[in-house]
Amino acid sequence: MSFQATRSNLMAAPAITWLLAFMVAPCVLVLAYAFFERGTWGGVVYNFNLENFARVADPLYAKIFLTSARIAGTATLLAILIAYPAAYAISLAPRHRQPMLLFFAVLPFWSNYLIRTYAWIVLLNREGLINNFLRTLGYDGEPLSLLYTEGAVITGLVYNYLPFVILAIYSTLSRLNPELKEASRDLGGGAVRTFLRVTLPLTLPGVAAGGVFVFVLSIGNFVTPALLGGGRFQMIGNVVYDQFLTANDWPFGAALGMILIAIMIVLLTLQARATAHASGETREVAA
Repeated sequence: MSFQATRSNLMAAPAITWLLAFMVAPCVLVLAYAFFERGTWGGVVYNFNLENFARVADPLYAKIFLTSARIAGTATLLAILIAYPAAYAISLAPRHRQPMLLFFAVLPFWSNYLIRTYAWIVLLNREGLINNFLRTLGYDGEPLSLLYTEGAVITGLVYNYLPFVILAIYSTLSRLNPELKEASRDLGGGAVRTFLRVTLPLTLPGVAAGGVFVFVLSIGNFVTPALLGGGRFQMIGNVVYDQFLTANDWPFGAALGMILIAIMIVLLTLQARATAHASGETREVAA
């Protein structure tokens, strides 16, 4: 092994050790618990079986998975529809203004996730800012029930994860070769046709990356459904939380958690393959 390779391995060793100790090892431990069973008074009985994974297929938990996927999918779609125009506008702004615009896009990350979520409670409750604003406009009916609804949960998820999608899409737009759009216009393509046939297809990897990020984080989220849903909308993240901290059924909670990790791995693998495929097509177009 060359000196350069040895030095590279030594430099990477702290990061690899950190990942092994605080990410790989806990995941392996959770995976092992998923094959055991809960004791009579809680705890873990080390009796190897597949019962926990069989329970996951129960119609009750399957329905919760589907509900979680629907809410996460809706949040992902809305985040993309909002983020793409924002990222596109930033990419068209003068180069010296783009850092400032990106700063404002990620500004919510400067506050804690819980604080950002609680802020929506202030906005959406029956005596909140939205209902008070409607009263100033002359609305004298019953206050709107905006909080503790599925729409409130989706709104919170979109708001909290929107900056990630903006950054992912902006990164692909900023690397887009402007000569491709010029060639499209030279061949008679209008602005809409150029966007649909050139810009959008070449930026789909960024859209996919942002979408996968939002979906994976949303489907396993338990804070936003608990605060903005008021416990009325049980998502799979809440079920995992309850199994570990309320029901004291760690093996079943571990099985549910491993299903979420498996979903994440599948989605990230598909996104990586789509990105590699799109990158190959981009090189062919550029050539």
